[in-house]
Amino acid sequence: MTENQKSVYSRKNPLSAKILSKELLTSKIDEKKTWHIEIDLIGSGMEFTPGDSLAIFPENNPDLVNELLKLLNFTGNEIVPTPSKIETDLRNALTKDYAITTPDKKLLRAVAEQVNNHTLSELLAPEKKQELNNYLWGREVIDLIIENPSVKFSAEEFVSLLKKLNVRLYSIASSLKHSPNQVDLTVAVVEYESHNRSRQGVCSSWVSERTEIGDQAKCFITPGKGFRLPDPDDSSPIIMCGPGTGVAPFRAFMQERKATDAKGDAWLFFGEIHEDGCFFYENEWEEYLNDGTLNKISTAWSRDQEEKIYVQHKILEEGKEFWSYLERGAIFYVCGDAERMAPDVDKALHQIIQEHGNKSEDEAIEYVNELKSLKRYRRDVY
Repeated sequence: MTENQKSVYSRKNPLSAKILSKELLTSKIDEKKTWHIEIDLIGSGMEFTPGDSLAIFPENNPDLVNELLKLLNFTGNEIVPTPSKIETDLRNALTKDYAITTPDKKLLRAVAEQVNNHTLSELLAPEKKQELNNYLWGREVIDLIIENPSVKFSAEEFVSLLKKLNVRLYSIASSLKHSPNQVDLTVAVVEYESHNRSRQGVCSSWVSERTEIGDQAKCFITPGKGFRLPDPDDSSPIIMCGPGTGVAPFRAFMQERKATDAKGDAWLFFGEIHEDGCFFYENEWEEYLNDGTLNKISTAWSRDQEEKIYVQHKILEEGKEFWSYLERGAIFYVCGDAERMAPDVDKALHQIIQEHGNKSEDEAIEYVNELKSLKRYRRDVY
């Protein structure tokens, strides 16, 4: 399959695909909501490879849209241009076309000028970049309007100050060789509190909680060219580290490995907050262990005991065997959180090379750089 065949659908020509099923994977716990979502590809011809991502066009929360319209004294029927210069009503534009979460600098500047907000004006100075980021953390467009109640815009002026609503990427959790007519996703709903308001991730809440079975989602494939399995007849081992929703591409990897009767050992590191209620796809991993598609799974449950245990701790704990995999030519894949998990796992990798490979700190750095250059250390972090 060529990249051209895969790009029949694109940002400008997305597939409108039906949502087949949704399952709350974390139904036993209250701390978080992670969903398994299946999307129908029958008749579409859409193709992808394990390691690719699905780009989804989300919709904004209608409650947030209504609140904005009310605050700005709009009816929602005002005619405005979309970012593509197509005329539509304001309610539709704010739902499907414009970002109404993080405010654009254009909006900040317009508000600051209109209401003489000197604090905001000062934050927009080039040298105040960090202070501006601190101010914007957890603030959405609506907060800016609430904090500056005298601000007034025409509908067209308002949308001209907003960013375009962008697609969101999700690692694909299935293989076409296993499920030829669908694409599966593992989606965690982003939820947090800031400035006395409850917030949700735009796409994660839309696709998981505000769509119904049978609804359409506009989507296209984004190739993950650097995140690929070795050829099925390649006997190189693979080590996969995917805590939380980072496990998604590795479910696709296992489905593909089984379908192609792939050689080479496979070892999965998975972590979540609780074993009971968060062991995503547990039955599937058991089947793969039983039939030899997967050789080993190591798990870390951060809140099942007093001390927090994460995947990097498990990697260090099993450092000797991890090193033996590396020395046999293993490819190490890491998927998930870029901010904390990926650096912690990287640190553990260096430590293992030093301890079990009897190398100095500099030699460990050199070893890791060689892994990268040989494409034996691959990361899909976000």
